[in-house]
Amino acid sequence: MPILRSILIALSRNSSLRNFAENSNLGGRMSSRFVAGRSVEEVLAAATAVNSHGMSATLDSLGENVHSPQEAKQAADVYHRLIDAIEQRRLDANVSVKLTQMGMDLDPELAFATVAALVKHAAPANTFVRIDMEGSEYTQATIDLVCRLHAMEANRVGVVIQAYLYRSGADIERLLAQGIRIRLCKGAYQEPPNVAFPDKADVDKNFVRLMQVLLQSGVYHGIATHDEKMIEATCRFAKERGIKPDQFEFQMLYGVRRDLQRSLVAEGYRVRVYIPFGTEWYPYFMRRLAERPANLLFMARNFFRK
Repeated sequence: MPILRSILIALSRNSSLRNFAENSNLGGRMSSRFVAGRSVEEVLAAATAVNSHGMSATLDSLGENVHSPQEAKQAADVYHRLIDAIEQRRLDANVSVKLTQMGMDLDPELAFATVAALVKHAAPANTFVRIDMEGSEYTQATIDLVCRLHAMEANRVGVVIQAYLYRSGADIERLLAQGIRIRLCKGAYQEPPNVAFPDKADVDKNFVRLMQVLLQSGVYHGIATHDEKMIEATCRFAKERGIKPDQFEFQMLYGVRRDLQRSLVAEGYRVRVYIPFGTEWYPYFMRRLAERPANLLFMARNFFRK
């Protein structure tokens, strides 16, 4: 499995394969389970369906590493449309943004100004902006930027922390001191062993340690996992410490373990589904396969079914 994961992550950076996949009907069929279409209307329809099952949604317009300020503006415009639609349609939803899609590689101040406008827009719309975490080379800059945004507009912005990074405990301590909401996940990028735990068992142990810190913090956080052992550990810890199910939420990906999503809702837990959409879906899709290679088997079984 570690070898397969490395291969899939390497393929996620292959520009030729990406170009073929994103522009072919075959690629569209392959991605449809995990990507909610290409348009704003399609993702809004998916969010409405998710809400109808008693779950919240996070909407993500796929894309990263833009090449010009104009591309960053175009990406941000999609998010402004989403925020307007969330308010107008009264969806139980928020948005997730990658800083490289907002121009971080071009100019960090461009990214800050672009995302600050989204956060200011989210406040009167009564929604929230989650800043996604990318590779470890962006971790420090992402956390610094989120802290600046939170100081500007408290309770309307949060961040993602990856349990496989050694530094995540210290990062969580800093963020909690400011009351910043965190989405805890394991991490889906290929990182060197001097930066991240190379063994899954160590990642799992760190995930549980960090989850326990978050649940006891008094701040509302998201525990993002499809791993039933991690879910069981979270539920057990919450019950032992008298932490009510409405004091945190589980977060899962669109099209992954729908049975588990609905069973958690039936048990009284809050669940949020992360719903990606757009034409630039290939890197996200390949990282999802790398994160859970069993999805390859799922695709093989269901590819020829209608």
